[in-house]
Formats: sequence, C-alpha cells, structure tokens
Amino acid sequence: MYQIHIVLVEPQIPQNTGNIARTCAVTGAHLHLIKPMGFTITDRNLKRAGLDYWDKLDVAYYENLDDFFSKNNNGNFYFFTTKAKNTHSDMNYNKDDVYLFFGREDKGLDEELLYNNKSKCVRIPMRNTLRSLNLSNSVAIAVYEVLRQWDYPDLQEEGSLTKFQWE
Repeated sequence: MYQIHIVLVEPQIPQNTGNIARTCAVTGAHLHLIKPMGFTITDRNLKRAGLDYWDKLDVAYYENLDDFFSKNNNGNFYFFTTKAKNTHSDMNYNKDDVYLFFGREDKGLDEELLYNNKSKCVRIPMRNTLRSLNLSNSVAIAVYEVLRQWDYPDLQEEGSLTKFQWE
C-alpha cells in the first residue's frame, strides 16, 4: 500500500511541527523529523499544537539528511521550495510511496539538494512580493493535493450533522 511521508528537515518552531503532526495523524501520513531541531520533542508547545493526536502518529527521527537517505532510498521524493519552477498541483504524484520534503522555517532546503533534484522541486504559488507561506499550511496544501490525486484513499469524505439529516 502506498503512503505519504512528510519529511521536515531541521524544523525550528514547535507549534508548526505540532500542527504538521496533527495533519499527518488525520491523513495517515508518516512524519519524518530530521535533526537538529529548534526544540525538544517534549516541548509543551509542540504537544499543545498536536493536541491528543501524538499516540495516533507514525513518526521517525534522524540525526541528519544522510541518516534519512540511508534508511529511505525508495519512493518518489518531492522538494517543496519557494525557489522551484514547477507548481505543486502540476506534478503527478504516482500511487507509490511519496516523500514530501520541507526545509526549516528560516532557510528552507539546502540549495545543493534542490539543484540535484531540480525536476522534483515544487512550489506553491503565491504573490511574488511576499516571502512564503507558513510551514504547517504548506504541508497541509501539499498533503491534500496528493490525496486529491489519489482520490482520498481510506479517508472519510462525508460528514453528518448531529441534530439533522442531510437530504
């Protein structure tokens, strides 16, 4: 079965990582955290942002990018950056293991990594006068674009009211 993997390279803000963890939990995505991080995993802001979803999360930790790549060398890698030419929604995310990479909030991903993977670098369109979207928002946009292309496998697509019935 194919899966979405979110790879956070050196995340710095615990609230962002907590929000991303919650997105991973509700979508079934696997979270990969690459050190060094700007917080400890016991940070109360991290847990507050993730609320009560931490026990429903599949998360792995790595000492650095080399450690990550030595343990994860199969799958399709996509690198999200404001510097890319490809738009995230123009990519075809095949039904295979998909790894979506995001860099630290203050620097993004290393340019050598981007250059060596230029055909798999993608951006989320935004106004050219502004720097970037919030990291957790970017992850949510990316995850849901992949899920849309995959027709939302194993996700509840219809809700219900508590006092009334939809007709």
